[in-house]
Amino acid sequence: MELNVKRKFDSYPKSVFIALKNIRELIFSIAKQNGIEDLTETLKWGEPSYVSKIGSTIRIDWKAKYPQQFCIYFNCRTTLVETFRELYDDTFTYDGNRAIIFNLGSELPLKELAQCISMSLRYKKIKHLELLGA
Repeated sequence: MELNVKRKFDSYPKSVFIALKNIRELIFSIAKQNGIEDLTETLKWGEPSYVSKIGSTIRIDWKAKYPQQFCIYFNCRTTLVETFRELYDDTFTYDGNRAIIFNLGSELPLKELAQCISMSLRYKKIKHLELLGA
C-alpha cells in the first residue's frame, strides 16, 4: 500500500478503517478475477482510488459530516451509476450519478457490489454494451 494511502486509512475511525479495508480487498480480488494486473492504488482528491487502464476510477471514502456512512465513488461522466441503478435500484442507496452510499455496520450485498466494481474496472472495454454487459 502506498504510504499516502496508508496514512489516509490510518486516519479513519476503527469501524471505518475496517469497512473501507474490506472494500479495498474486494476491489483487488475483483481485479484479479478479471485478469486486471495493472490496478493502481493512489489518492485522488484525498481519497483512496483504484485505477485500471481498461476501466474507470473507483474512489472510496468516509466523511466526518456523515459519520454513519461511507461511499464508493464512480466517474459521474460514465453510465456506471445509471446502470447500477437500473440493475440494483432496490439494493443500493445512490448519491446522484456518482456514488453508492453504505451505512456502517450494515451487511454489504457482496454479489451485486462485486458486479458493480467489475463493471467499473472494465468500463472502457464494456461501455458500448447494453447494461454494460450485465
